[in-house]
Amino acid sequence: MGMVLAKCGTVRWWTALLAAALLWGCDAQRVEKLEEGVATEAQVRQQFGEPANVVTLPDGSRTFEYPRQPEGWTNYAITIDTHGKMSALRQLLNEDNFAKVLPGLSGMQVRAMLGRPATQQRFELKNEDLLTWRFKPAGQGSKLFSVTFVSGKVTATAVAEDPRDSGH
Repeated sequence: MGMVLAKCGTVRWWTALLAAALLWGCDAQRVEKLEEGVATEAQVRQQFGEPANVVTLPDGSRTFEYPRQPEGWTNYAITIDTHGKMSALRQLLNEDNFAKVLPGLSGMQVRAMLGRPATQQRFELKNEDLLTWRFKPAGQGSKLFSVTFVSGKVTATAVAEDPRDSGH
């Protein structure tokens, strides 16, 4: 019975890894087909599908959110200007954005910078929340970027190896 459980767990892990790799490969092809200032909203939707969320900005432009968490290593934000053209396509989970996550920021500010997290944990007795994003730095294995919030404000950040990438 233990062997059957181990095999099932291994199959699930490999299935999740394969799904994430396929998603990443497809996203890379989608990104290549879209040029900033040229691609239209219709072309963005054709390549990426319906966004998980649309945020209308004060200037009338809109940001389409395409999170790839928890299985993928990316979160995309695509801005459509007031003329219906794609003005920006950003992959949010990167070292530059992580460096901007500073003590005192709110959860909403962090989510706007990084998109939907892979996991969220609440520690009621400590009044603490832990949000984690999976990402893959160039040439490295999968990592986790974690942000600790106390009373809704950032108190700490950390980067760790992704245990799913190491096979444990």
